[in-house]
Amino acid sequence: MKAFIGKGKGSAGTAVEEATKGLSAPKGIIFITTYDALSETAALLAARFPGVPSVGTSGYGLANGTVGEDILVVLGLFEDAVVSCGVIPGISECPVAAIGDLEKKIAQVNPGKDNTVCIEFCTGSEEKLITTFTSCLKEKGVQLAGATALGAPEGKPALVACNGAVYADACAYALIRNTVGRARTFKENIWQKGSTISHFATKVDTDKKSIIELDGKPAASVYSQELGIPRDKIIENVFQNPIGRVVGDQVYISSMKELGANGEILNYKRFNKNDCVYFLELGDYRAIEQATRDNIRSQMKTVSLVFTIDCLHRYLLYQKDRYFSTYAEDMASLGKSCGLVCGGEQYNNQHVNQTMVCAVFE
Repeated sequence: MKAFIGKGKGSAGTAVEEATKGLSAPKGIIFITTYDALSETAALLAARFPGVPSVGTSGYGLANGTVGEDILVVLGLFEDAVVSCGVIPGISECPVAAIGDLEKKIAQVNPGKDNTVCIEFCTGSEEKLITTFTSCLKEKGVQLAGATALGAPEGKPALVACNGAVYADACAYALIRNTVGRARTFKENIWQKGSTISHFATKVDTDKKSIIELDGKPAASVYSQELGIPRDKIIENVFQNPIGRVVGDQVYISSMKELGANGEILNYKRFNKNDCVYFLELGDYRAIEQATRDNIRSQMKTVSLVFTIDCLHRYLLYQKDRYFSTYAEDMASLGKSCGLVCGGEQYNNQHVNQTMVCAVFE
């Protein structure tokens, strides 16, 4: 599947000029830029490419092995991709109200077996949103890779862009059918189960995304005792031992956010009562990254495009170890590669943290 990847820097106008140089007659556009430039960039791209469906969000951009916290990345898709973009408004209240429109957008791309993905950008309310997407995408065999917008200043709403306009409390999505090969999503955890000790969430607050008790005991006490981490160090230990929600043979990572009263742990991912929980360990991420690339190569005949979505926690960890650029270059060795660093990730029917998810096209 043919793709164009461009990057630019500076004012919105300058960045758009640089990032779209050589881009002609696209059938769809996905872009990443800074929060401050999002609205103007969306409008400029819509004016430059009238009638072309587009979605965008704020975050750190990746483009063919390079990364920047203040760059514009533009992905252009062409005639061998069928693209339909839409927006789900009011996701904090009732995203399910948009199911009718979502189903129409899905019908427009006419998904086949193993050839269609949905890339979405949202402002939050991930669990509600995932429920809506799953109800429509699963039966059609459409896989999902999503990102939560990053970079909204304190006191300002997170924003996403669709077809030239920006929206708060919303999700912008692009449905993409590859007409010349397969399209699949992949997930990578560099934090993994290092212990056979499991726990059950016996008391939770789903609205606060908190675990109040594990195995009938204060969650913080269980975490502290098992890992030998003082309570006041639990939150900063997120880079070593985040919490994992286990579903079948899959582990979905949650980042600890803050400690509440009486040993309550508030998280960025929701836990449900009776969830099976593990405290995870940071693995050999260089070996894990290699295994991910090998897995992608083994499942996809020829990789033409990789769209990566990386958690900010991964970025900060890799930057500390001076590894993120190496990681980005290695992912680009698969084929054309672009993506973003974001505030949260969605993978098929789950919202996750500290994870890399990607959409890969033959």
